[in-house]
Amino acid sequence: MRVLYVFPHPDDESFGVAHAMSKQRRQGHEVYLLTLTRGGATRQRFKYGYSVEQMGRVRYREMRDVARVLDLTGMTVLDLPDSGLKEMDPRAIEQVIGKEIERVRPHVVVTYAVHGISGFHDHLVTHAVVKRAFVDLTERAPDLQRLAFYTLTEEDAAQGTHFRLSGSPPDEIDCLFEVDAVDLERARRALDCYVTFRETIEKTGIKDMIHSRVAFELYRESHQPPLRDLFAGVTGP
Repeated sequence: MRVLYVFPHPDDESFGVAHAMSKQRRQGHEVYLLTLTRGGATRQRFKYGYSVEQMGRVRYREMRDVARVLDLTGMTVLDLPDSGLKEMDPRAIEQVIGKEIERVRPHVVVTYAVHGISGFHDHLVTHAVVKRAFVDLTERAPDLQRLAFYTLTEEDAAQGTHFRLSGSPPDEIDCLFEVDAVDLERARRALDCYVTFRETIEKTGIKDMIHSRVAFELYRESHQPPLRDLFAGVTGP
């Protein structure tokens, strides 16, 4: 199977689903990542005296290390305006996402849940635009079968102490994917690739919040009890 993860920023994958990506690769699936921005507008750039462009180049290099740690099948990093997606014509964002979906031909696409977990506006815009692209492309992309939204359980969201996080109630979670110890370790190594954010990663204790179950909502699907595999019921080569 082929899966395409779509997130707005570098490190979104490692703060969230890196362990799921790791296990899916070990299972033999093709795992692709599309990141819409280079994340150069982060305030962290002031610590190093970087411009937005310089910070973006540094974070792109860090992402290439992440791709190697997770053994990603492919990774595309765009240079849309970090923290500025809400000011863009959403049709322009939809177009570039649609092109990547047509290129990769995934069976499953994954992005943030409607609350964006952190509530950051780039996350919310990405959710809405990916959903619009998915609905449009399912009419002419025979491989495309499922749209999944990465989320947290309410219990896991409550563990956040440095940030206010949102989770999904049990009846909205359609898949709980169990990963293994090797995947948890790879997720922590992926976080270590973001050298410029090392202090933030340590301060937030995010490594201690990486659990062996990964929660997803499934668009226009309802599964109770939740599926155990993101590809359950999906057909393909």
